[in-house]
Amino acid sequence: MDALELLVNRRSASRLAEPAPAGEQLQNILRAALRAPDHGTLQPWQFVIVEGEGRERFSQLLEQGAVAANGDDKAIEKARNAPFRAPMIIVAIAKCQDHPKVPKWEQEMSAGCAVMAMQMAAVAQGFNGIWRSGALIDSPVVRAGFDCTEQDKIVGFLYLGTPQLKASTTIGVPDTAPFVRYL
Repeated sequence: MDALELLVNRRSASRLAEPAPAGEQLQNILRAALRAPDHGTLQPWQFVIVEGEGRERFSQLLEQGAVAANGDDKAIEKARNAPFRAPMIIVAIAKCQDHPKVPKWEQEMSAGCAVMAMQMAAVAQGFNGIWRSGALIDSPVVRAGFDCTEQDKIVGFLYLGTPQLKASTTIGVPDTAPFVRYL
C-alpha cells in the first residue's frame, strides 16, 4: 500500500487481537511518531507502552479514575475493561513547556500528530488501531498515574493490534466541498 492510499483510506479498527507490534515493527511506529511536526524542536511528547501485565495495572488505574469521578457501576466496569480491547496501548502525553514562540496548544497538536503517525505506521505494517480519549484523560488520578505535571496533557490512548475483522481496503470517496473554502 503506498502512502497516499494509506492516508486516504484510513480507518480505525476497534476489534484488535494478538499479535501486537513488537521489535522492529514497534520501533518503526515510535520513529514515525518522532517525525511529527514540531515547532521549536521541543519534542513535546512522551509515550507509555502498555502491554502484558501493564494492561492490568492500567485497568486498575482507569477504574480508580472512574471511582474518583463518581462514575456509576457501568462507567467503572467500562473503565476497568478498556485496556483489554487490544494487546497494546500507547498512552500519548503532550509534555508541554513554556516557550515564547510555541504555545501550549501547538505542543498538544504536535503530540496529536504523533498519534496519527503511529497509527499510520502500524497500518503500513499490517496492524491497526483506534485512538481513544474520553473523560479519564483529564482525571487527576489517571494523570498522576502517568506522572503528568500541570502543563502536560494526555492526548489519547492508541490501542494497537491485529484487526479481527477484515475491513474493506477502500472507502467511499468523501465530498470535500462542505469542509473547504478558498480565500
